[in-house]
Amino acid sequence: MHLEGAIAHCLSQAHAHETTPFGPEVLVYKVGGKVFALTEPEAFPATMNLKCEPLRALELRDRFEAIRPGYHMNKRHWNTVTLDGSLPATLVRELIEHSYQLVVSGLPRKVREALQP
Repeated sequence: MHLEGAIAHCLSQAHAHETTPFGPEVLVYKVGGKVFALTEPEAFPATMNLKCEPLRALELRDRFEAIRPGYHMNKRHWNTVTLDGSLPATLVRELIEHSYQLVVSGLPRKVREALQP
């Protein structure tokens, strides 16, 4: 999967939206006011930072060269995923969904309830 597909998948998550709090060079994807993904669309190679459960993050880094500790993030909880087509699209989609779900599960109950359809 490449950057355009990853961005589209981020935006397809319920109540997700794109912001640019750090300027136009960094796109931030949030749900309930919390970040679940970040990318710099002009960077090469294209990458996206995604939240991940710590043990799973280590396992993914060991298995895939395109997954590294999160750049400028808490390396225990975030991975930087290279979006150069080397990872299966299904894996990238699953990582985005995992990041989104981790963030949603950490939101206060009142906020989670407001996100329900």
